[in-house]
Amino acid sequence: MSLPEGYRDFPESPDRHSAPRATIDSAPPGARADFATRDRASMKLFLDFLPLILFFGVFKFADMHADAAARYATEHFGFAVSGGVVGVDEAPVLLATVVVMVATLVQICILVLMRRKVDTMLWVTFGLIAVLGGATIWFHDPTFIKWKPSALDWAMALALWLSQALFGKNLLQVLIGAQLDLPKQVWQRLNWAWIAFFVLMGVANLYVAYNYSTSVWATFKVFGLTGLMLAFMVAQGFYISRFLKDEETPKETPGTLPAASVGPDSR
Repeated sequence: MSLPEGYRDFPESPDRHSAPRATIDSAPPGARADFATRDRASMKLFLDFLPLILFFGVFKFADMHADAAARYATEHFGFAVSGGVVGVDEAPVLLATVVVMVATLVQICILVLMRRKVDTMLWVTFGLIAVLGGATIWFHDPTFIKWKPSALDWAMALALWLSQALFGKNLLQVLIGAQLDLPKQVWQRLNWAWIAFFVLMGVANLYVAYNYSTSVWATFKVFGLTGLMLAFMVAQGFYISRFLKDEETPKETPGTLPAASVGPDSR
């Protein structure tokens, strides 16, 4: 069948399936760098939250199946505990501690294999988990691992105070001063605010640990401490915004600290 005269002169409709699609490779170099930065930030956020999520998930699951958890813990980890038998009460926190120790170690190994820097706080966190978690497992006593958030918070407060008192350096400004242009007195207030906040967080953690059940403490550790941290950072962001220039666009959200210093892995 022949086409009418002049029909072939009409432009062919483009194939919608062959239309070029926007990809990261087709984006301008600046946009590609943005994508890569966001991907790294998302991955780091996921890795930071992973041990916390695993601890809570394993603890709650084992707590709901305490008898089975005690049998499993005794069978697989009895060699690592004093007496060789894990009781029903300590089995959930023992299993959760083992999982978070392994998860933190895997997190470090992934960063090393990817040839990325392992943050100092991640090493400190792993050290505390290894020591306090190991004591929790050996003595099958959750008291040791309950001290970990407080120990980490107080270590941060001590680092912020000592850097100012002994070396005359505002550690907070050293960490994020390149992203935020603030008056010196504002940096001083922020430094003292973080010191006070870390001290109070440590006290709050121990108050819950010693006055409530382990189950309540685990929930407070995951949601309470993390929620308080986020609320404090938001409030700090509003405070910082009063001193930022209108044209200034900080590289990090105002009110946040670099992941190297504060993050969910510190809980």
